[in-house]
Amino acid sequence: MDSFTLNKIAGAVLMVLLLTMGVGIVSDVIFEPTIPGKPGYEIVVASSEADSTPEADAVPEVAPISERLVAASAESGEKIFKKCQACHSIEQGGPNKVGPDLWGVIGRKPGSHEGFGYSAAMTAFGEENAAWTFEELDHFLTKPKDYINGTAMGFAGLRKPEDRADVIAYMREQSSDPVPLPSE
Repeated sequence: MDSFTLNKIAGAVLMVLLLTMGVGIVSDVIFEPTIPGKPGYEIVVASSEADSTPEADAVPEVAPISERLVAASAESGEKIFKKCQACHSIEQGGPNKVGPDLWGVIGRKPGSHEGFGYSAAMTAFGEENAAWTFEELDHFLTKPKDYINGTAMGFAGLRKPEDRADVIAYMREQSSDPVPLPSE
């Protein structure tokens, strides 16, 4: 390679560097940045002095399980229960899986199914409660780990109150002597 070719390459590299630097200087002149006096964004929250309760703390009103069971559908509950079948069986004399068999669970003492090793938290819950009631199951199925701290049940829960009522209606039917529906 001769010196003329090397000079052309060096000139091209120098020209690209100068052009890049020039574009940066020109863009700084055209688009002058404005630096705010106070960094960040101000969030304006409209509030009335009459109601000082924040809306985020408002808990949606959920009808009691006794009212929801009146409109509950066991057929819908059977479809929703398919989520539970990975860990539980619900037929009479069914096998214990990761969780106990749930045949006749409503009215049965918590943590008392024969042949299943319950967590210490569920056993303690069973000592405090005589039987699974509709209300207890509704609270438990909302989020099991929050309701019984330390339970081994890894289910995230059913968020919709209607889904819980449907599942409980289905589970109620899975018994040789279904517990009567609660009265208002």
